[in-house]
Amino acid sequence: MERLNKTSPTVKLNAEQKKQIAELESQCAAKIAQREIGLKAEIQKAAEKGDGEEMEKLQQQLVNERKKLQADFEEKKEKVRQGK
Repeated sequence: MERLNKTSPTVKLNAEQKKQIAELESQCAAKIAQREIGLKAEIQKAAEKGDGEEMEKLQQQLVNERKKLQADFEEKKEKVRQGK
């Protein structure tokens, strides 16, 4: 545990930073849910048509968008931690 603290020390967050991070988490979850709803509807339509290629493409798009949103969230969260 001591070695871990030497390489990446724990950052103490104040109340305002915690509030900002909670808000960011909420926004990120909402954006992900919004994209999932939209793309899952499109995936369902492709499934009804029997278009497996389109389904796979849309599923990959969903995964990519989820990763992008998570990366954006982590970047913003890190800025809050650093006090920027």
